Parts: sequence; structure tokens; C-alpha cells
Amino acid sequence: MIIYCEEEVHAIKRSNQIVAKILEELGSMIKPGVRTRELDEHAEARTREMGAIPAFKGYRDFPSSLCTSINEEIVHGIPSSRALREGDIISLDFGVLYEGYYGDAAVTFPVGEITPKAKKLIQAAKEAFHKGLEQARAGNRLSDISYAIQAYVEAQGFSVIRSFVGHGIGLSLHEEPQIPNFGLPGRGPKIKPGMVFALEPMIAMGDWNVEILEDNWTAITRDKSLSAHYEHTVAITEDGAEILSELDKKEASPFLKENRYA
Repeated sequence: MIIYCEEEVHAIKRSNQIVAKILEELGSMIKPGVRTRELDEHAEARTREMGAIPAFKGYRDFPSSLCTSINEEIVHGIPSSRALREGDIISLDFGVLYEGYYGDAAVTFPVGEITPKAKKLIQAAKEAFHKGLEQARAGNRLSDISYAIQAYVEAQGFSVIRSFVGHGIGLSLHEEPQIPNFGLPGRGPKIKPGMVFALEPMIAMGDWNVEILEDNWTAITRDKSLSAHYEHTVAITEDGAEILSELDKKEASPFLKENRYA
């Protein structure tokens, strides 16, 4: 596990601020009739305009810059000519490489009006992330994060996907440690300042079992129940954890303006 110095954490944050800005733009594009390929094209064009490289495109032969996972699709959905429909939910998972460091985040968006239970699912994924974040502090064990996420999700009546995990990130897109979204507390390595994690609860309205489609990428819930995904890159500090991929209007905007992309 890599311990990053303060300068390196700032570099990782710059990469993540690009991710945050593009996800914000993509969110404003979500509406019925929009094709997932259009979202991918926008994400790649903006990434390159900002001087960054799409992190996912070509990674283990993944064909796109953006993961677009709709309804029962959990993660790694491939953009296509498929159009969004009223009542869908869509997870956008996106990452970039900028000046040698990676950024990674994901958000699940509603498409038009969605059911109250779908709204609750999306909110539960976001809140589960924050429950995990509360445990992401120096001196705790990695599984304290996992346990907090699982306990919250199951208390809401949903299930935690167990086939995919959070991970370290920085010089590589996926680094040690792996951080499951389930498990008993008090286990695994101790958390230390300078660690950088991508925490990403993936949850389902029904069962947690997974199937992979014939494209060898798209993961869906076996029972076809709705799934939501929420992810941020966070850095461990002496005082807790800082979210690097949450758009900071005060700090990020000058950086983006300097590059003329605000």
C-alpha cells in the first residue's frame, strides 16, 4: 500500500477535480432520449480538452471512456446507441489520468421522474459512502469501512454487491488495498495518513448475486433488481478523510479557469 506525500495528494486531487467537473456536466445532460454514447463522447472530448487522458478506455481492453450502467446494470456498462427512458436510473463511472495521477468517481442519476423506492436506493448508496467515510480515519482498520457500509445498506432494506470492491488509487487506477463493501469490523491493515482510496458502495434493491453479460464487461443483478453506485476518491489525513473528487467551487474553479475549462 502506497503512502502519498502532501504534494502527491494535491496532484491526485487535481486529477479528481477534472473527473468531478466532467461528471457535473454529464449530470446536466441526463434526460429521456439521450443516448449513452453521447455521454461517452462528451466525457472523452472534455477530458482531452483539459489535457488529461481517459483512464478507462483501453484498460484491459474496455472500449469506452465512461461506464454507463442502467437500471439492473451494476457497473461496467458499455455506452451504445441505447437511449435513456423516463424512470430509468443510470450510474456514470468515470476516471482520468492527469500528469501521472489517476482520478475516479461514480454517481447514479435519475432519468426524469423515478419511483420513490428508486430514489431511496440512490440515496442509500450515497449515504452508505458517507457511513464508510466516517470510518476512513487513521488508526481504524480497513474492514471498519466495509462494516459501516454493509450495516447501513442492509438497515435500509437493500443488499450490498459483493463481487466488486473499492480500492487504492493514485499512480495506478487500481492499487492495494481492496476495500469490500461488506464484512466484520476490526480486520485488515490499519489506516494511515497518506493513503488514498476509491470508496464505492454498489448496492441492489434485491439480491446481491451478479451475472456478467456476453460483452464480458457489463455486470447485472441476477434477479434484475435495480442497482445504484456511488464513488469518490478520498485521501486519509491526520484529522479524517478528504474527498478529492467532490467539486470544490472555491478551490477547483481557479484551477479549471487557468486551463480555460470552467
